[in-house]
Amino acid sequence: MNRIYNFSAGPGILPVSVLEEASQAVLEFQGSGMSILELSHRGKWYDPVHAEAQELLLSTLGLSASEYTVALMGGGASTQFALLPMNFLGDGETADYVDAGEWGAKAIAEARRVGRVHIAGSSKATNYDRLPEIIPSGEASYLHLTTNNTIEGTQVFTLPETQGAPLFADASSDIFGVDRDYSQLDLIYAGAQKNAGPAGVTFVILRKSLLAVAQKNLPPMFSYQVQCDKQSLYNTPPVFPIYVLGLTLKWIAAEGGVKAVAARNQQKAALIYDALDAAPSVFTPCVAVKEHRSWMNLTFKLATPELEKAFLTEAQALGMDGLPGHRNVGGLRASIYNAFPVEGCQALAALIQDFAARKG
Repeated sequence: MNRIYNFSAGPGILPVSVLEEASQAVLEFQGSGMSILELSHRGKWYDPVHAEAQELLLSTLGLSASEYTVALMGGGASTQFALLPMNFLGDGETADYVDAGEWGAKAIAEARRVGRVHIAGSSKATNYDRLPEIIPSGEASYLHLTTNNTIEGTQVFTLPETQGAPLFADASSDIFGVDRDYSQLDLIYAGAQKNAGPAGVTFVILRKSLLAVAQKNLPPMFSYQVQCDKQSLYNTPPVFPIYVLGLTLKWIAAEGGVKAVAARNQQKAALIYDALDAAPSVFTPCVAVKEHRSWMNLTFKLATPELEKAFLTEAQALGMDGLPGHRNVGGLRASIYNAFPVEGCQALAALIQDFAARKG
């Protein structure tokens, strides 16, 4: 197997051991005579897969099963942009939102379809090159933020005060990759396809007490109450992505848990940032405040478009792919999610150093 260094922003790479086990299950799952792709979502073969994934989500984040519950859903994190306010933003109520990048802005747009939004902080004026100061309204039903901004390259390492409002987070692109106190969050949601599995499953982890204040008159597919009451089996769940999610969570445990993965993520990011910072005549990181730089999505530019094109050509020749920045902002972006190997970061750092020596 010849694997390249895939710096794509998503779907992100999966651990090889997870891919190997999943590939066997595609042919036959645990002696069942069926592929994992063929299992009934209400049969004896799938039941433990489903339950284990929910249990592992909580235990991996250090959350109590007595306080939190899990919904395994489809539709990606973008669907949750709408479902959150539909469930928790009632008539006449206000929600606080942090505008720190494109995904936060999209979440705000969906919330405004439902009710009032107070912008508790925004860095739009500086083109999202840093995280904003967060000032809660003091009267919000909840405060929502994006923990890692994949397009702009910023990341939240210290969770904000909310003045009593429940704290909701889109953690799609740094879940399991930062050692934070997840019990400070009342609701966490994430599409799996960057750090936790393939595209197709989105998990919502929420404090059980929230269900008491959730809106009741919603279509069942949109209701967190229904999804949780039915153990995410109201309709057919995304069986294969949930299975791979469970395998990935077991891999995280084998690696030493979130603390060990986070330490490695910080090390990986430092390799690349140090190389960029050492060559300011050629490379410029896009995030102005070093403390706000993402460990997951490292955004940078070169001095000219011609240099960017030449750098990408050399990277491609060395087996590095996925480095062009998002189409809305340009530049370059190295996405180094949890399963991305240290060796790939070393290779990119070496290319940065060599390229700068020749072009600077």
